[in-house]
Amino acid sequence: MDLNNAAETNSTAQQGTSVAEPQGAGMLKILITEDDFASRKAIQMYLAPHGVCDVAVNGFETVEAYKSSLLEGEPYDLICLDILMPEMDGHEALKAIRQIEREQEVDPSNLVKIIMTTSKDSATDIAEAFGTGCDAYVIKPINKEKLYEEMRKMVLIK
Repeated sequence: MDLNNAAETNSTAQQGTSVAEPQGAGMLKILITEDDFASRKAIQMYLAPHGVCDVAVNGFETVEAYKSSLLEGEPYDLICLDILMPEMDGHEALKAIRQIEREQEVDPSNLVKIIMTTSKDSATDIAEAFGTGCDAYVIKPINKEKLYEEMRKMVLIK
């Protein structure tokens, strides 16, 4: 699939984010957090047909992007979150996002869906992620069908 045909991408150098324009109504608002370029591009390519994809390269950017989206009244539907990242790892970012939701009194039915997309496959990491509030856990290399399967379980796609 050619990303140029799927979505037009604009970069915001200061925040390290890129935005893909939606292709139609009912599209998801997605944040992909991944510091590895190849993994980030693959996930973006898989998800672009389903919505607007913003990109962050560390947990700090993710938390800031999520907080801004929530305060602007346009929260993300899905965050794909790596664990091993600089500045703030995925576990810390997940905890911060769930804390923001509690502070903002987000209705439990409207919590952002979070899929951990990581190479960390230890039982400890998986238990910590689910214990902190992730909705799914997909181990790298990311398989498109596995990612879609988890999204279907969360009723994000059909």
